[in-house]
Amino acid sequence: MKSTVTRPNALTVSGTNLEHARSHNRRAVLETVRLNRQLTRADLARLTALTPQTVSNITAELLDAGMLLAGAPLRGGARGQPAVPLSINPDGAYSIGVQLDHQTMIAVVSDLAGRVRARAERAVHRPDPQTALPLITQMHDELRRASGLDWTRLLGMGFVMPGPFGVEGMTSVGPTTLPGWEAVDGAWLSRRLGLPVLLQKDATAAAIGERLYGMASELRNFIYLFIGTGLGAGLFLDGRLYTGGRGNAGEVGHMIVQPGGRPCECGNRGCLERYVSLRALYETLGVADGALATPAHLSGLPIAQNGERWLDSAVEPLRQAVNILESLLDIEAVVVGGLLPAHWLNALVERLHPLPVSIRHRDGERLRLGSAGRDVVALGAAALPIFDEFNPQYEVLLKNGRG
Repeated sequence: MKSTVTRPNALTVSGTNLEHARSHNRRAVLETVRLNRQLTRADLARLTALTPQTVSNITAELLDAGMLLAGAPLRGGARGQPAVPLSINPDGAYSIGVQLDHQTMIAVVSDLAGRVRARAERAVHRPDPQTALPLITQMHDELRRASGLDWTRLLGMGFVMPGPFGVEGMTSVGPTTLPGWEAVDGAWLSRRLGLPVLLQKDATAAAIGERLYGMASELRNFIYLFIGTGLGAGLFLDGRLYTGGRGNAGEVGHMIVQPGGRPCECGNRGCLERYVSLRALYETLGVADGALATPAHLSGLPIAQNGERWLDSAVEPLRQAVNILESLLDIEAVVVGGLLPAHWLNALVERLHPLPVSIRHRDGERLRLGSAGRDVVALGAAALPIFDEFNPQYEVLLKNGRG
Protein backbone atom coordinates (compact mmCIF):
# COMPACT_ATOMS: atom_id res chain seq x y z
CA MET A 1 0.00 0.00 0.00
CA LYS A 2 1.23 3.48 -0.82
CA SER A 3 1.35 6.21 1.78
CA THR A 4 -1.12 9.08 1.37
CA VAL A 5 1.56 11.51 2.63
CA THR A 6 3.45 13.19 -0.24
CA ARG A 7 7.02 14.36 0.30
CA PRO A 8 8.49 15.89 -2.86
CA ASN A 9 11.58 17.03 -0.98
CA ALA A 10 12.05 14.17 1.47
CA LEU A 11 15.38 14.18 3.29
CA THR A 12 17.40 10.99 3.23
CA VAL A 13 20.06 9.22 5.26
CA SER A 14 21.39 6.08 3.61
CA GLY A 15 21.57 2.88 5.60
CA THR A 16 23.53 -0.27 4.88
CA ASN A 17 22.56 -3.92 4.73
CA LEU A 18 25.86 -5.14 6.13
CA GLU A 19 25.21 -7.71 8.84
CA HIS A 20 27.18 -5.90 11.56
CA ALA A 21 25.99 -2.36 10.87
CA ARG A 22 22.99 -2.39 13.23
CA SER A 23 24.12 0.72 15.11
CA HIS A 24 24.47 2.70 11.90
CA ASN A 25 21.11 1.53 10.54
CA ARG A 26 19.28 2.33 13.78
CA ARG A 27 20.64 5.86 13.68
CA ALA A 28 19.86 6.19 9.97
CA VAL A 29 16.21 5.27 10.61
CA LEU A 30 15.92 7.65 13.58
CA GLU A 31 17.54 10.54 11.71
CA THR A 32 15.39 10.02 8.61
CA VAL A 33 12.19 10.02 10.67
CA ARG A 34 13.34 13.09 12.59
CA LEU A 35 14.18 15.02 9.42
CA ASN A 36 10.88 14.18 7.71
CA ARG A 37 8.67 14.28 10.85
CA GLN A 38 6.44 11.36 9.76
CA LEU A 39 7.18 8.34 7.56
CA THR A 40 5.82 4.88 6.90
CA ARG A 41 8.02 1.79 6.87
CA ALA A 42 7.82 1.78 3.06
CA ASP A 43 9.00 5.40 3.02
CA LEU A 44 11.90 4.48 5.29
CA ALA A 45 12.96 1.54 3.15
CA ARG A 46 12.95 3.78 0.07
CA LEU A 47 14.77 6.71 1.67
CA THR A 48 17.42 4.73 3.57
CA ALA A 49 18.00 2.04 0.90
CA LEU A 50 17.48 -0.61 3.59
CA THR A 51 15.49 -3.78 2.97
CA PRO A 52 11.86 -3.78 4.14
CA GLN A 53 12.69 -6.55 6.61
CA THR A 54 15.59 -4.55 8.11
CA VAL A 55 13.35 -1.49 8.46
CA SER A 56 10.62 -3.61 10.04
CA ASN A 57 13.02 -5.07 12.61
CA ILE A 58 14.54 -1.70 13.52
CA THR A 59 11.23 0.15 13.79
CA ALA A 60 9.80 -2.62 15.97
CA GLU A 61 12.78 -2.25 18.29
CA LEU A 62 12.43 1.54 18.40
CA LEU A 63 8.68 1.35 19.03
CA ASP A 64 9.28 -1.06 21.92
CA ALA A 65 11.92 1.30 23.32
CA GLY A 66 9.51 4.23 23.16
CA MET A 67 11.67 6.22 20.70
CA LEU A 68 9.03 6.15 17.95
CA LEU A 69 5.25 6.61 17.96
CA ALA A 70 2.84 4.85 15.61
CA GLY A 71 0.03 6.96 14.17
CA ALA A 72 -3.37 6.01 12.82
CA PRO A 73 -3.18 3.71 9.77
CA LEU A 74 -3.35 5.51 6.44
CA ARG A 75 -6.04 4.69 3.91
CA GLY A 76 -4.69 4.01 0.47
CA GLY A 77 -4.58 1.21 -2.12
CA ALA A 78 -6.78 -1.83 -2.30
CA ARG A 79 -4.33 -4.52 -1.26
CA GLY A 80 -2.39 -5.32 1.90
CA GLN A 81 -2.42 -3.86 5.38
CA PRO A 82 -2.85 -0.07 5.85
CA ALA A 83 0.45 1.78 6.15
CA VAL A 84 1.24 3.09 9.62
CA PRO A 85 3.00 6.49 9.88
CA LEU A 86 5.86 6.66 12.38
CA SER A 87 7.13 9.75 14.17
CA ILE A 88 9.61 10.62 16.92
CA ASN A 89 8.26 10.33 20.46
CA PRO A 90 9.32 13.54 22.26
CA ASP A 91 9.26 11.69 25.58
CA GLY A 92 11.29 8.80 24.24
CA ALA A 93 14.47 10.21 25.75
CA TYR A 94 15.89 13.33 27.37
CA SER A 95 19.26 14.98 27.62
CA ILE A 96 20.97 17.74 29.57
CA GLY A 97 22.92 20.58 28.01
CA VAL A 98 25.39 22.67 29.99
CA GLN A 99 26.94 25.82 28.55
CA LEU A 100 29.92 27.25 30.42
CA ASP A 101 31.43 30.57 29.53
CA HIS A 102 33.33 33.29 31.34
CA GLN A 103 30.36 34.78 33.17
CA THR A 104 27.45 32.37 33.01
CA MET A 105 26.58 28.70 33.32
CA ILE A 106 23.29 27.66 31.71
CA ALA A 107 21.79 24.18 31.95
CA VAL A 108 18.69 22.84 30.21
CA VAL A 109 16.99 19.48 29.92
CA SER A 110 15.30 18.86 26.59
CA ASP A 111 13.26 16.09 25.01
CA LEU A 112 13.69 14.45 21.60
CA ALA A 113 11.67 17.24 19.96
CA GLY A 114 14.10 19.83 21.31
CA ARG A 115 11.63 21.33 23.76
CA VAL A 116 13.22 22.71 26.92
CA ARG A 117 11.53 21.01 29.86
CA ALA A 118 13.50 22.80 32.58
CA ARG A 119 16.24 25.45 32.77
CA ALA A 120 18.76 26.67 35.36
CA GLU A 121 21.33 29.46 35.30
CA ARG A 122 24.20 30.59 37.54
CA ALA A 123 26.53 33.59 37.44
CA VAL A 124 30.22 32.61 37.41
CA HIS A 125 33.59 34.27 36.87
CA ARG A 126 36.02 32.33 34.66
CA PRO A 127 35.43 29.13 36.66
CA ASP A 128 37.95 26.30 36.84
CA PRO A 129 36.79 22.65 37.11
CA GLN A 130 36.88 22.64 40.94
CA THR A 131 34.48 25.58 40.97
CA ALA A 132 32.25 24.44 38.12
CA LEU A 133 31.66 20.76 38.93
CA PRO A 134 29.72 21.32 42.20
CA LEU A 135 27.54 23.86 40.38
CA ILE A 136 26.86 21.38 37.57
CA THR A 137 25.79 18.77 40.13
CA GLN A 138 23.47 21.29 41.80
CA MET A 139 21.93 22.29 38.47
CA HIS A 140 21.52 18.64 37.45
CA ASP A 141 19.52 17.97 40.62
CA GLU A 142 17.52 21.16 40.11
CA LEU A 143 16.60 20.14 36.55
CA ARG A 144 15.54 16.69 37.71
CA ARG A 145 13.22 18.12 40.37
CA ALA A 146 11.81 20.90 38.21
CA SER A 147 11.15 18.76 35.12
CA GLY A 148 9.52 15.77 36.84
CA LEU A 149 10.71 13.59 33.94
CA ASP A 150 11.47 9.87 33.92
CA TRP A 151 15.22 10.13 34.58
CA THR A 152 15.79 6.53 33.45
CA ARG A 153 15.34 7.89 29.92
CA LEU A 154 18.19 10.37 30.28
CA LEU A 155 20.73 9.79 27.50
CA GLY A 156 23.44 11.87 29.12
CA MET A 157 24.86 15.37 29.19
CA GLY A 158 26.39 17.61 26.58
CA PHE A 159 28.96 19.98 28.10
CA VAL A 160 30.27 22.89 26.04
CA MET A 161 32.77 25.65 26.64
CA PRO A 162 35.07 27.92 24.60
CA GLY A 163 37.86 26.25 22.63
CA PRO A 164 40.34 25.35 21.41
CA PHE A 165 41.05 22.15 23.32
CA GLY A 166 44.53 20.82 24.03
CA VAL A 167 46.50 23.33 21.95
CA GLU A 168 49.69 24.59 23.56
CA GLY A 169 49.69 28.37 23.79
CA MET A 170 45.96 28.68 23.04
CA THR A 171 44.15 26.63 25.70
CA SER A 172 43.53 28.22 29.12
CA VAL A 173 45.71 31.21 28.23
CA GLY A 174 44.56 34.82 28.34
CA PRO A 175 41.22 36.58 28.84
CA THR A 176 39.23 34.71 26.16
CA THR A 177 39.84 31.22 27.59
CA LEU A 178 38.95 29.41 30.82
CA PRO A 179 41.66 28.29 33.26
CA GLY A 180 42.30 24.73 34.38
CA TRP A 181 40.40 22.87 31.66
CA GLU A 182 43.28 21.89 29.37
CA ALA A 183 43.45 18.28 30.64
CA VAL A 184 39.68 17.75 30.95
CA ASP A 185 37.87 15.43 28.54
CA GLY A 186 34.46 13.77 28.33
CA ALA A 187 35.62 10.59 30.07
CA TRP A 188 36.94 12.57 33.05
CA LEU A 189 33.69 14.52 33.30
CA SER A 190 31.67 11.30 33.03
CA ARG A 191 33.54 9.79 35.97
CA ARG A 192 33.16 12.90 38.09
CA LEU A 193 29.47 13.50 37.32
CA GLY A 194 28.29 9.90 37.19
CA LEU A 195 26.58 10.01 33.78
CA PRO A 196 27.68 9.93 30.13
CA VAL A 197 29.14 13.31 29.11
CA LEU A 198 30.05 14.55 25.63
CA LEU A 199 32.43 17.51 25.57
CA GLN A 200 32.33 20.01 22.72
CA LYS A 201 33.23 23.59 21.82
CA ASP A 202 30.53 26.23 22.22
CA ALA A 203 30.64 27.27 18.55
CA THR A 204 30.12 23.68 17.41
CA ALA A 205 27.22 23.26 19.84
CA ALA A 206 25.69 26.49 18.54
CA ALA A 207 25.86 25.13 14.98
CA ILE A 208 24.10 21.94 16.10
CA GLY A 209 21.43 23.95 17.91
CA GLU A 210 20.87 26.16 14.87
CA ARG A 211 20.64 23.17 12.55
CA LEU A 212 18.19 21.26 14.72
CA TYR A 213 16.05 24.12 16.01
CA GLY A 214 16.80 27.25 13.93
CA MET A 215 16.96 28.55 10.39
CA ALA A 216 19.73 26.18 9.25
CA SER A 217 17.54 23.05 9.37
CA GLU A 218 17.54 22.74 5.57
CA LEU A 219 21.17 23.71 4.98
CA ARG A 220 23.61 20.91 4.21
CA ASN A 221 26.74 23.06 3.98
CA PHE A 222 27.08 26.02 6.31
CA ILE A 223 29.32 27.63 8.90
CA TYR A 224 28.01 29.10 12.13
CA LEU A 225 30.14 32.02 13.30
CA PHE A 226 29.80 32.23 17.08
CA ILE A 227 30.67 35.64 18.47
CA GLY A 228 31.51 35.22 22.15
CA THR A 229 34.33 36.55 24.28
CA GLY A 230 36.46 35.17 21.43
CA LEU A 231 35.34 33.94 18.01
CA GLY A 232 34.74 30.37 16.84
CA ALA A 233 32.85 28.52 14.17
CA GLY A 234 30.86 25.31 13.85
CA LEU A 235 30.94 23.50 10.50
CA PHE A 236 28.30 21.39 8.78
CA LEU A 237 29.64 19.89 5.57
CA ASP A 238 27.57 17.62 3.34
CA GLY A 239 24.92 17.43 6.07
CA ARG A 240 27.33 16.21 8.73
CA LEU A 241 29.07 17.93 11.59
CA TYR A 242 32.79 18.37 10.93
CA THR A 243 35.01 18.75 13.98
CA GLY A 244 38.48 17.94 12.61
CA GLY A 245 41.19 15.56 13.72
CA ARG A 246 41.29 16.75 17.35
CA GLY A 247 37.93 18.45 17.63
CA ASN A 248 39.28 21.94 16.95
CA ALA A 249 37.95 22.58 13.44
CA GLY A 250 36.42 26.03 13.21
CA GLU A 251 38.95 28.00 15.27
CA VAL A 252 38.59 30.86 12.83
CA GLY A 253 39.25 33.39 15.59
CA HIS A 254 42.95 32.60 15.22
CA MET A 255 42.98 32.97 11.45
CA ILE A 256 45.36 35.82 10.65
CA VAL A 257 43.51 38.49 8.68
CA GLN A 258 45.74 41.50 9.41
CA PRO A 259 49.45 40.53 9.18
CA GLY A 260 51.36 42.48 11.80
CA GLY A 261 48.09 43.63 13.35
CA ARG A 262 46.88 43.59 16.95
CA PRO A 263 48.72 41.17 19.26
CA CYS A 264 46.76 38.04 20.22
CA GLU A 265 47.11 35.88 23.34
CA CYS A 266 48.03 32.94 21.08
CA GLY A 267 51.33 34.68 20.23
CA ASN A 268 50.40 35.77 16.71
CA ARG A 269 49.38 39.19 15.50
CA GLY A 270 46.29 40.16 13.52
CA CYS A 271 44.02 37.23 14.47
CA LEU A 272 40.36 37.65 13.47
CA GLU A 273 39.02 37.56 17.03
CA ARG A 274 41.13 40.60 17.93
CA TYR A 275 38.70 42.53 15.73
CA VAL A 276 35.46 40.47 15.82
CA SER A 277 34.57 39.41 19.38
CA LEU A 278 33.01 40.70 22.56
CA ARG A 279 36.51 41.19 23.94
CA ALA A 280 37.43 43.47 21.04
CA LEU A 281 34.21 45.42 21.51
CA TYR A 282 34.76 45.80 25.26
CA GLU A 283 38.27 47.12 24.61
CA THR A 284 36.97 49.68 22.12
CA LEU A 285 34.30 50.79 24.61
CA GLY A 286 36.91 51.08 27.37
CA VAL A 287 35.20 48.56 29.69
CA ALA A 288 37.41 45.47 29.23
CA ASP A 289 37.93 43.49 32.48
CA GLY A 290 35.44 45.72 34.33
CA ALA A 291 31.96 45.09 35.69
CA LEU A 292 30.41 46.48 32.50
CA ALA A 293 32.08 43.91 30.25
CA THR A 294 28.91 41.81 29.87
CA PRO A 295 26.40 41.08 27.09
CA ALA A 296 23.68 42.35 29.45
CA HIS A 297 25.34 45.78 29.56
CA LEU A 298 25.65 45.80 25.76
CA SER A 299 21.94 44.98 25.42
CA GLY A 300 20.96 48.31 26.91
CA LEU A 301 23.73 50.29 25.24
CA PRO A 302 23.07 52.24 22.04
CA ILE A 303 25.63 52.08 19.25
CA ALA A 304 27.31 55.43 19.76
CA GLN A 305 30.72 56.78 18.72
CA ASN A 306 32.90 54.01 20.17
CA GLY A 307 30.47 51.37 18.94
CA GLU A 308 30.79 52.75 15.43
CA ARG A 309 34.56 52.58 15.81
CA TRP A 310 34.35 48.90 16.67
CA LEU A 311 32.07 48.19 13.71
CA ASP A 312 34.48 50.01 11.39
CA SER A 313 37.42 47.94 12.68
CA ALA A 314 35.51 44.63 12.51
CA VAL A 315 33.94 44.84 9.06
CA GLU A 316 36.94 44.44 6.74
CA PRO A 317 38.57 41.53 8.65
CA LEU A 318 35.20 39.73 8.76
CA ARG A 319 34.54 40.35 5.07
CA GLN A 320 37.92 38.79 4.30
CA ALA A 321 37.17 35.80 6.54
CA VAL A 322 33.78 35.19 4.87
CA ASN A 323 35.43 35.27 1.45
CA ILE A 324 38.10 32.76 2.56
CA LEU A 325 35.56 30.37 4.10
CA GLU A 326 33.29 30.47 1.05
CA SER A 327 36.16 29.95 -1.37
CA LEU A 328 37.64 27.09 0.64
CA LEU A 329 34.48 25.15 1.52
CA ASP A 330 31.83 26.12 -1.09
CA ILE A 331 29.23 26.54 1.67
CA GLU A 332 25.63 27.64 1.17
CA ALA A 333 25.73 30.30 3.87
CA VAL A 334 27.59 31.80 6.80
CA VAL A 335 25.20 31.96 9.78
CA VAL A 336 26.12 34.59 12.37
CA GLY A 337 25.07 34.48 16.01
CA GLY A 338 26.38 34.15 19.55
CA LEU A 339 26.40 36.32 22.66
CA LEU A 340 26.44 39.67 20.86
CA PRO A 341 23.05 41.40 21.49
CA ALA A 342 20.69 41.60 18.53
CA HIS A 343 21.02 45.30 17.65
CA TRP A 344 24.83 45.04 17.60
CA LEU A 345 24.67 41.84 15.55
CA ASN A 346 22.23 43.35 13.05
CA ALA A 347 24.44 46.43 12.66
CA LEU A 348 27.52 44.28 12.06
CA VAL A 349 25.85 42.10 9.41
CA GLU A 350 24.38 45.14 7.65
CA ARG A 351 27.84 46.74 7.47
CA LEU A 352 29.29 43.64 5.78
CA HIS A 353 27.32 44.25 2.58
CA PRO A 354 28.26 44.28 -0.19
CA LEU A 355 30.41 41.21 0.35
CA PRO A 356 33.50 40.58 -1.79
CA VAL A 357 32.90 38.61 -4.97
CA SER A 358 33.31 34.88 -4.37
CA ILE A 359 32.03 31.57 -5.70
CA ARG A 360 28.74 32.37 -3.89
CA HIS A 361 26.92 34.82 -6.15
CA ARG A 362 23.64 35.60 -4.37
CA ASP A 363 24.77 38.22 -1.88
CA GLY A 364 21.54 38.37 0.15
CA GLU A 365 21.68 34.66 1.00
CA ARG A 366 25.36 34.34 1.82
CA LEU A 367 25.06 35.83 5.31
CA ARG A 368 22.19 34.86 7.60
CA LEU A 369 21.31 35.67 11.18
CA GLY A 370 20.80 32.73 13.53
CA SER A 371 17.23 32.24 14.75
CA ALA A 372 17.47 29.60 17.50
CA GLY A 373 17.53 32.25 20.26
CA ARG A 374 19.54 33.10 23.34
CA ASP A 375 19.89 29.50 24.50
CA VAL A 376 21.18 28.18 21.16
CA VAL A 377 24.44 26.96 22.76
CA ALA A 378 22.72 25.21 25.68
CA LEU A 379 20.22 23.67 23.23
CA GLY A 380 23.10 22.50 21.08
CA ALA A 381 24.78 21.05 24.16
CA ALA A 382 21.59 19.17 25.06
CA ALA A 383 21.40 17.98 21.48
CA LEU A 384 24.85 16.36 21.65
CA PRO A 385 23.66 13.08 23.27
CA ILE A 386 20.57 13.11 21.00
CA PHE A 387 22.70 13.92 17.96
CA ASP A 388 25.02 11.07 18.91
CA GLU A 389 22.01 8.76 19.21
CA PHE A 390 20.45 9.88 15.91
CA ASN A 391 23.17 10.88 13.50
CA PRO A 392 24.63 7.91 11.60
CA GLN A 393 28.20 7.20 12.62
CA TYR A 394 30.02 6.50 9.38
CA GLU A 395 33.12 5.39 11.28
CA VAL A 396 31.05 2.44 12.57
CA LEU A 397 30.08 1.51 9.04
CA LEU A 398 33.67 1.64 7.79
CA LYS A 399 34.92 -0.40 10.74
CA ASN A 400 32.26 -3.07 10.28
CA GLY A 401 32.79 -3.09 6.52
CA ARG A 402 36.38 -4.19 7.12
CA GLY A 403 35.16 -7.15 9.13
